[in-house]
Amino acid sequence: MAFRTPIDLHTHSSVSDGTQTPAELIEAAATAGLGTVALTDHDSTAGWAEASAAALRVDVDFVPGMELSTRYGWKSVHMLAYFFDEADAALVAECARIRDARRTRAEAIVSRLAEDYELTWDDVLAHTTPGASVGRPHIADALVTRGHVLDRNEAFATLLHPRGGYFEPLYAPSPLEGVRLIRGAGGVPVLAHPATRGRDNVLDTDYLASLVDAGLAGFEVDHRENTTDGQAFLLEFAAAHDLLVTGSSDYHGAGKPNLLGENTTAPAALDRIVAESAYLARRSA
Repeated sequence: MAFRTPIDLHTHSSVSDGTQTPAELIEAAATAGLGTVALTDHDSTAGWAEASAAALRVDVDFVPGMELSTRYGWKSVHMLAYFFDEADAALVAECARIRDARRTRAEAIVSRLAEDYELTWDDVLAHTTPGASVGRPHIADALVTRGHVLDRNEAFATLLHPRGGYFEPLYAPSPLEGVRLIRGAGGVPVLAHPATRGRDNVLDTDYLASLVDAGLAGFEVDHRENTTDGQAFLLEFAAAHDLLVTGSSDYHGAGKPNLLGENTTAPAALDRIVAESAYLARRSA
């Protein structure tokens, strides 16, 4: 399977916390000159059909993916998943549980904020599309609209920060459970932006080794939020354990400054992801 370049394996649509529909996202990818793009909405595959159809129209290769929410102690750990069975019962059930928990969490945060700021649940819903996974980015957008903060970045640095006084933890499976769920669905798990706060905040080496033993395929190394020392550690660990490495934009439309294609993945890495997908192997058998 030959994929066109450049390759961007991490983007979000309005199905989760992006600001463009899946079709608009794919069209933007084509305009940006991408040859291949993955849609990786949070805990949802609802945008796949629309994105795939748009990719055919604009002559871009489409990679079906998702960003699964997991949690390790107090750390939120995101796991990218590629080429898996979107109907897998265990993964579908866990994603539904996470999305329900995210909505309940968002409602609790808004209720707390409303005690001190002019903000309603309807304000938040106004920044979502029907069926979208509602979360903190939508609360941030509502806070911007109300004039309480300038942009999403300020919202997450202040009111929505864990130390901001309004934080509510999100239910999510452990990273180890996440890897097992993705592999169980025939997919390929890649740890998303694991070094956003530097080498010391990467999951500890022993736990990373347990993820590798469970089937972790690699790391998203080239990402604007990974620190230089963190990237160096990830590359060293990946080389020692024969893991693949990717690079991606983590594009959210107008929701973040990230630009499509600002980081990309080598064709050989995507070829390896395809080769490791048990779901694709079953389909082609």
